[in-house]
Amino acid sequence: MTYFVTGATGFIGKRLVARLLSRPGSTVYFLTRSLEAGGLQELHDYWDCDEKRVVAVLGDLTQPDLGVSKADIRKLKGKVEHFFHLAAVYDLKASAEEQQRANVDGTRNTVRLAEAIGARHFHLVSSIAAAGLFEGLFREDMFDEAENLDNPYFRTKHDSEAIVRKECSIPWRVFRPAIVVGDSRTGEMDKIDGPYYFFKLIQKIRKALPSWMPTVGIEGGRINVVPVDFVVAAMDHIAHLKNEDGHCFHLTDPTPMRVGDLLNTFARAAHAPEMAMRINAALLGFIPRSVRKAMFALTPVRRIRNAVMKDLGLPDDILDFINYPTRFDCRETQRALKGTGIVVPPLDSYAWRLWDYWERHLDPDLFIDRTLRGKVEGRVVLVTGGSSGIGKATVRKMAEAGAIAITIARDPKTLDETRAEFEAAGLRLITHVVDIADPQQCAAFVTLLNDQYGGVDILVNNAGRSIRRGIENSFDRFHDFERTMEVNYFGALRLTMGLLPGMIAKRKGQVINISSIGVLTNAPRFSAYVASKAAMDAWARCAASEFADRGIEFTTINMPLVRTPMIAPTKIYDQVPTLSPEDAADLVVEAIIHKPVRIATRLGIFGALLHSLTPKVAQIVMNTSFRMFSDSSAASHQVEKATPQTADQIAFSQMMRGIHF
Repeated sequence: MTYFVTGATGFIGKRLVARLLSRPGSTVYFLTRSLEAGGLQELHDYWDCDEKRVVAVLGDLTQPDLGVSKADIRKLKGKVEHFFHLAAVYDLKASAEEQQRANVDGTRNTVRLAEAIGARHFHLVSSIAAAGLFEGLFREDMFDEAENLDNPYFRTKHDSEAIVRKECSIPWRVFRPAIVVGDSRTGEMDKIDGPYYFFKLIQKIRKALPSWMPTVGIEGGRINVVPVDFVVAAMDHIAHLKNEDGHCFHLTDPTPMRVGDLLNTFARAAHAPEMAMRINAALLGFIPRSVRKAMFALTPVRRIRNAVMKDLGLPDDILDFINYPTRFDCRETQRALKGTGIVVPPLDSYAWRLWDYWERHLDPDLFIDRTLRGKVEGRVVLVTGGSSGIGKATVRKMAEAGAIAITIARDPKTLDETRAEFEAAGLRLITHVVDIADPQQCAAFVTLLNDQYGGVDILVNNAGRSIRRGIENSFDRFHDFERTMEVNYFGALRLTMGLLPGMIAKRKGQVINISSIGVLTNAPRFSAYVASKAAMDAWARCAASEFADRGIEFTTINMPLVRTPMIAPTKIYDQVPTLSPEDAADLVVEAIIHKPVRIATRLGIFGALLHSLTPKVAQIVMNTSFRMFSDSSAASHQVEKATPQTADQIAFSQMMRGIHF
């Protein structure tokens, strides 16, 4: 049997051709815009056959008779039993003009070619979008009843089906697949579409929160999803049945899921938190469309919406489909497939395969230049406090990635040792002795940076001072609060304020502030340290709001406890879980590559939520830790001894990994 297929190189088309080729003695002609040997060979390899069984026909969907030559038309005349038209634009992001040319004009050109070659059966692969946003149950024998076709995709799918119904002289059958996702057996998919648009959001939630934590989500209409293997198998079987011409078949799930259930299914597959409580988007339906349109026309609202949609990779009108009002009857399809075993598998049974394939092959982050070198090579990066700990590990990564790495510290000896260590490893490190608590030294250093390097591209405010002392032991030590503020807030601020004008002039730059998990958890004994870090966090939030349109990014890293010389005097920290300086430096690398507003551990985020939602409970938890662990030797004026931890201390430190005690 001989077939002609348009869209044979597409996701569904490739699999349909493979299915047709499994029929004994079959030959498939397919439309292609290029006859380049490399591309054709890839297709033949995929189909595991040669050019005798799968024959490429040069053409163009937008041209009369698909641009097929008269010689090819003569060669095909009278040979084709089944003509499958799959070529179309299946993309909500495509322009209206592009969809009109491909979906409507392309279908008309295809019908003309099928008639010209005398094909005996014409099969249109339409879409449930042809129903528009119909309110209620849309049956397979319904067409003219479609309504709310304002969306270009819906309109062009409806109009293309109208061409086949009204203009095609060949016996026809129409297939309306639901939202097609990957193969239920392999998870394979070729693009982000349908529910895949929400995968990035699920991934972000998984990264921010533990899987057991319930979240608040959204509820909406029923979303009909089917795997590509079901669609291909159903089309192949129904196309070859007798006495089915002039019928339409809904290739849909007879028991579709609501939006909330669908998203929770993928959340489970991703090991992400599920939506325990859902807000029905239909509640917003009382707002007139004109009011909503006017609201989104406001500049602040529009910018926020655009930024959020871009960050999540969502098309502009995806929210219009949350309250999808249409349900699809598929009894004709079920009748035609009865006894074949071709059914829609439960989404729960293969959602994990879809997620796994997306995360390994389609996640947009996979195509970001994830190398630090791609972000910093040849750029000026200043890391303060780079003679030890987090700063040293961070500036080394910068130097290894080809940055013009600069660091400062107060101690010239340790700076010289650090520079020599880098030189021994074949790395260049520029060092300067600067005390950021000294206004004159800061001003002179900023002038030097601007004169010699034209400022900096990335500033990492890492230098800091930490004091572990309970407030009861600090009544006569007000200078503890002054000196932490002088370094952690005013010192970092002096440098940042001095270097910002250069970033503004270049309309690009990044300021990364090494803050503390204590700011999120309100760690006792660290009131001086946490207050100074919180001040810089607050300033950065204000600055980010002012410079959001200037190309300058601000990132705050709420760093958990790190094993550095800063915590060495506190012997109890020898026995609690901590990050290594290299682990901490990796968080700085993540900040440079992805430029998030904040980087924090799940425990830190949970602590912030706990303090916001149930502050009394949070205070009890932190007070428990305060009473469980003793003050440092400096605070108690005694020599601190390394004593074995109690069972309670061990359990608490493991549960609160990274929190300052």
